[in-house]
Amino acid sequence: MDQVVKIPPVDRPGFAHHARALLVLGLPLIGSNLAQMGLHVTDTIMLGWYGVPELAAVVLGSSFFFFLFILGSGFSYALMGRISSAMGAGDETQVRRDARMGLWLSLIFACAVIPIMAVSDPILRALGQEPELARLAQDYLRVAMWGMVPALTIAVLKAYLSAMERTQVVLWVTLWGVALNIGLNWVLIFGNLGAPEMGVRGAALASVLVQCSTASLLLIYAARTPALRRFHLLQRFWRPDWEAFFAVARLGLPIGLTSLFEAGLFQASALMMGWIGMVELAAHGIALELASLMFMVHMGLSNAATVRAGRAYGAGDRQRLRDGAKVALVMSGLFGVVTIAAFVGLPGPLIGLFLDHANPESAEIIAFGSRLLAVAAIFQLFDAAQVMALGLLRGVHDTRVPMYVAAGSYWLIGVPTSYLLAFTLGLGGVGLWLGLVVGLACVGVAMIIRFWRGPWLHPAPQVA
Repeated sequence: MDQVVKIPPVDRPGFAHHARALLVLGLPLIGSNLAQMGLHVTDTIMLGWYGVPELAAVVLGSSFFFFLFILGSGFSYALMGRISSAMGAGDETQVRRDARMGLWLSLIFACAVIPIMAVSDPILRALGQEPELARLAQDYLRVAMWGMVPALTIAVLKAYLSAMERTQVVLWVTLWGVALNIGLNWVLIFGNLGAPEMGVRGAALASVLVQCSTASLLLIYAARTPALRRFHLLQRFWRPDWEAFFAVARLGLPIGLTSLFEAGLFQASALMMGWIGMVELAAHGIALELASLMFMVHMGLSNAATVRAGRAYGAGDRQRLRDGAKVALVMSGLFGVVTIAAFVGLPGPLIGLFLDHANPESAEIIAFGSRLLAVAAIFQLFDAAQVMALGLLRGVHDTRVPMYVAAGSYWLIGVPTSYLLAFTLGLGGVGLWLGLVVGLACVGVAMIIRFWRGPWLHPAPQVA
């Protein structure tokens, strides 16, 4: 799979063909990503109605959970590229081997990080958070941590089904999860229908129940649907396949670390925003939710680009790889322009969706959050470029160099710049977000250059 086989030239499909194929695959993925974000958005909205301290605690706790989840999800992204390439090469046996070991790796990782969430209070206090806020965040995490196993299982199954171009079922199952989460939040956070009023613990319990339900439905579909039964996904699941295990791990760990470096940039921004104040942290959480919602569209297109790039790479079709990449980048950039217009033109109404306007602190949160959205508009195109380039690089199994680029861009440039602008130069939360722009710009430009100059598009000259 590391060698691109030369194939005879074929008629070149045009822009419309690639765009249509990308959208057929990508729109359900975009919908499922937005729906997945909807789980977090509904938590944020409903806890915003419940109280500002609880909202700030869940912003902090969910960031902690996501920080760990994103590292473990690297195995699922590795699977998406490997399975797509195996399907492009017609190797169905490799599909089964990789998928099983991806599940193994994800389950092992989930069991390893659950204890970290159980003792998050002293960790968060050591990172400078207020004791009461850290305690509330740990209350949330001690329930939410049990959702790590089903959450990573969902990630693997979504990657498997996406690589099989079965993305619609992912969308419908995720939408079911959002509806279930809203109902469970209403019951468990506020104590409706005779249930106890659980606050942040209720939001966490609702998330765990939704994750278990979603994982079960996807697993049943992947294992039992007639068109996929020939892959025997769960047959002799207990049996190790060390070659596939280490192959997925070698690709997945750099992907997880790359994502961790990016997530760490935003996690560091949440921690530093916590140093500034609770209102600022709440506004940061809402603005970040909105930016993340828009990011999910780019992520859906990126995932579709991974699958299509993997298929072209496995088949040895460089021209299809090149043309498909151009279309994916253009489409992601166009959506970035739309997002910029929304963030600049409607910041107040967007922030206000997350708040109870009777709360006296709501006006202050809206004002500060609107300033953050103006900065978020600046980094939209850079964010679109970096996630799309990463998706294309994963399709051609290039994960190690992007990891180094992300580490340097985010942590040697982005985080120090955020601290410098926010605290040394006194720009506060806005300066903190401007540092995010710098980090994203560096990684976006570097990843685009990496893909277009790589050997997957420019074969080495043959020696006579």
